Amino acid sequence: MKSLKYSTFIIALFIATINLNGQTTNEILTQSQFIDIILKYHPVSKQADINIEKAKADILIARGGFDPLLTATTTQKTFDGTEYYNYVQPELRIPTWYGIEVVAGAEYLKGNRTNAEETLGKTSYAGLVVPLAKNLIIDKRRAMLQTAKVFRNLSEVEKRSTLNNLLIDALQSYWDWAYQYQQLAIINNVVTVNEKRIALVKTSVNFGDKPALDSIEAISQLQTFQYLQNEAMLLLQNAKIELSAFLWKDDVEINSLPDNIIPENNWLKESFALEPLPVLEEIMNQVRKAHPDIQQYEFLLKAMGIDKKLKFQELLPKLDFKYNQLGKGYNILNAKSGALFENNFQYGISFGIPLRLSKGRGEFRKADLKITETALKRDLKIVEIENKVKMYFNKLSTLLSQSVLLEKAYQNFLFLQRGEELKFFNGESSLFLVNSRENKSLEALQKLIKTKADYYKTYNYLQWAAGLLN
Repeated sequence: MKSLKYSTFIIALFIATINLNGQTTNEILTQSQFIDIILKYHPVSKQADINIEKAKADILIARGGFDPLLTATTTQKTFDGTEYYNYVQPELRIPTWYGIEVVAGAEYLKGNRTNAEETLGKTSYAGLVVPLAKNLIIDKRRAMLQTAKVFRNLSEVEKRSTLNNLLIDALQSYWDWAYQYQQLAIINNVVTVNEKRIALVKTSVNFGDKPALDSIEAISQLQTFQYLQNEAMLLLQNAKIELSAFLWKDDVEINSLPDNIIPENNWLKESFALEPLPVLEEIMNQVRKAHPDIQQYEFLLKAMGIDKKLKFQELLPKLDFKYNQLGKGYNILNAKSGALFENNFQYGISFGIPLRLSKGRGEFRKADLKITETALKRDLKIVEIENKVKMYFNKLSTLLSQSVLLEKAYQNFLFLQRGEELKFFNGESSLFLVNSRENKSLEALQKLIKTKADYYKTYNYLQWAAGLLN
């Protein structure tokens, strides 16, 4: 927002504000400082960070599916003085990203009643378990890790969406507070002016220059403004309470707004005659690329795509190949063998498939329907968001035009008021007309300040609708 020359009405308003602020040493709380406090200390912001950390923990859990697994089995049987068997088997399994498991282990077997296919003594082995159909492209372990990574990114987007919604509520309270503060400043100024006017009128009445009714007219005008002053004080106090709900300390404790903290007033000095509007097409491009509510659907679709791939595996037959290279003793590296299928090897192939594939076809169809449903919701959300952006942009444009008109209208009303006051003290007008002009000027100024505050509120709502408040 560009800083321009003060117009006459802005100078008058600024002087009124200085009169209000000059009583104590005040500190200004700007909108950007207010946002920084919320992002740093507000519980909702901290909760969003916790959700991200939980998503990181889920990735760690998913990685656990690829942790090497060390197992050991020992069994022994002795009956009626006969040692049937004594069997010990430590084994290490290492899952890989491609679905292949690397297996290595050792065996020790002795006894008098062992199975004929078992090898007595010390042996070792190293081999692979390879899925040839089902679980070759993707399996539950890989799907779980891929999904956890997607939800990690989703948690970042959810944080942006959460902060976007939190900040619009907070900024609404900030501008309510800023508006009510300036309203009270205006009323305080006119009360001061009317108190001085009463003193002048009473002096004129005592000298016989003015009729006694003018004193009553002046007092009635002052009482009206004092009533408005009390009302403005109440509204400002309530606005400060609402604002304090967003102010938290580092120890997660609510922080009431001190009396010497005031809102920024630079926006009062802005002349809207040359204020540029945002470019709607640029905002629309940002919406389509980076709106958190739309991105959430994109990440959900990615996660559903992973689930669909996993469900497709249920339509494939289970065909696994297992091969072990065998060696005598516990050092498999010293095993002497020829080709893989020539000597000292063990292999197996397992196959299985449901004959109707009812479960697989049903789950795959359901996963596909979920993707279609989510895509439709995303498209509806895009239309909804774009319509909101357009509506707030139209409102912003209208408020800009109205502010320009009200600036000119206020200058005209103020000019008429000053002229009527001059005529009154020259004996050419009545206090009734002066009060009437003053009421019109006050009404125009209040409307101008409200329109300006609404402009900044609407600008924030436009940023919120575009998902940019974070």
